Amino acid sequence: MLTIRPAAPEEADAVWVILEPVIRAGETYVLPRDMSRGDALAYWFAQSHEVFVADADGQVLGTYYLRANQRGGGSHVANCGYLTAAAASGRGVARAMCSHSLDHAKKRGFRAMQFNFVVSTNARAVRLWQHCGFAIVGCLPEAFLHPVAGYTDAYVMYRML
Repeated sequence: MLTIRPAAPEEADAVWVILEPVIRAGETYVLPRDMSRGDALAYWFAQSHEVFVADADGQVLGTYYLRANQRGGGSHVANCGYLTAAAASGRGVARAMCSHSLDHAKKRGFRAMQFNFVVSTNARAVRLWQHCGFAIVGCLPEAFLHPVAGYTDAYVMYRML
């Protein structure tokens, strides 16, 4: 049974186990591949982020953060970042976190959600977000330097809540 709940501060180690391989691979997030543990966790658990974990029987299988995409006049649009443990890939964890984040964002009063930078080569994520109702509303040509594919596009994806 998968439970999505607010992350506790003592779960930073479990989040790091998921976050580190993604950072080191450099294929989906625009974070420095040599980012330190401390800097990465400070980013993920930033004061402006509401952080959640997806837990199955006491094991953290995924994490996401929710925040306002912009301040002021853009603060009614939410933004999220999602990570799933490699061992949990294909088990519906990301879909469950996305569904949870959409519901939670709406309860918090957000009117829409925007993903600012979805790497086009991350085809599984693009398909999942589209399945969850997001549309590609912009393409940033060659905005991401993929360590294997080279310069590749990034998408801006959006949906109303």
